Amino acid sequence: MSQTITPCRPPWKGTLTARERFNNQMHYKPIDRSFNMEFGYWEENYREWSIFVENGIKTEWEANIFFNFDPIAGVGGNLWLSPPFPSSTVEVTGDSRIIMNGDGLLAEVPKDGHDTIPHYIRATVVTPDDWKRCKEERFRRDDPARKINVEALKKAHPPVRDYPLGVNCGSMIGKIRDMLTFEGLAFATYDYPDMVEDMVETCCVMVEDALDQLLPHLDFDYASGWEDICFKNGPIVSAPFFRDVVMPRYKRISKKLHAHGIDLWYTDCDGDVRPILPYLLEGGINCLFPFEVNGCAHPGSLLDEYGKDLRIMGGVDKIALGNGKEEIKKYLISLEPYVARGGYIPFCDHRCPPNVTVEDYLYYLDLKEEMFGMQG
Repeated sequence: MSQTITPCRPPWKGTLTARERFNNQMHYKPIDRSFNMEFGYWEENYREWSIFVENGIKTEWEANIFFNFDPIAGVGGNLWLSPPFPSSTVEVTGDSRIIMNGDGLLAEVPKDGHDTIPHYIRATVVTPDDWKRCKEERFRRDDPARKINVEALKKAHPPVRDYPLGVNCGSMIGKIRDMLTFEGLAFATYDYPDMVEDMVETCCVMVEDALDQLLPHLDFDYASGWEDICFKNGPIVSAPFFRDVVMPRYKRISKKLHAHGIDLWYTDCDGDVRPILPYLLEGGINCLFPFEVNGCAHPGSLLDEYGKDLRIMGGVDKIALGNGKEEIKKYLISLEPYVARGGYIPFCDHRCPPNVTVEDYLYYLDLKEEMFGMQG
């Protein structure tokens, strides 16, 4: 039985519903105040932040209620491996565990479970023969698990509601990176380009099948996706590969979205997206989330460059949040003109890390309300 969450602060004042506010802000229309949201926390925060421990907050969903953020929701279908590879612990050595994860990777992870990027040892899918077998076993379009209970979603998310609802458009290349590993994808685009393109095509078809089930029956405000294929030096795949292989699939998905009135589509892609941003935009993705500042740039630099063709959600430098109140205020001041202009919702540029103190985080939330909330 889930616990009752008592918010620790009142909601920001407003005259619009969360849905009206989100749509207006993302379409450069007048708003009463900024949409108020955050993008979660490291797992350590739930164990180390006194405000979470003392109030029994253990998940992002609970934290969103606890801090009284504006509501936002999303739905989607089964877009990836079905069934996934069986997860198991293969070996325990010293401070580490060797696991097989659901994407078919052998990975070394800390025994104590603290957040870190796993050390991937071996991928199950390496060659075209591996992929052929995986596709036949785990990417069946007629898999009953891919059928969406649309009636239940219609009941849960009626057309008349006060919050924005998104539809998940999955991943064209980011999840392939998860399956092949960072290095494996980089090599495969040269060693087995036809295999990688078939993987991208398969991902696209999975999304199209889900959208065909969902779009005629629910009233969506936005689309979302996940393409974690960039690091601080740019994308893992070459820009021409992205343009020629990935972007055409985005265009197919975008056509379906636009036919049902959805013209806002964000993708979660960390790192420096600038080399592929023109192709994201041409493909129909017009919003970046959660926009890592230190891996890319200040959000204002891209909003200045691309104008109203681009939106950003996120972009509050987590390093500044960890450097104390003076740096927090300085950084939020730098975001003021972009929040005022529209097309930008500020929140921590990935999950908030535990080095940010509770005191400074609450100061950040208070200051954000003072600067971007409703005046008077």
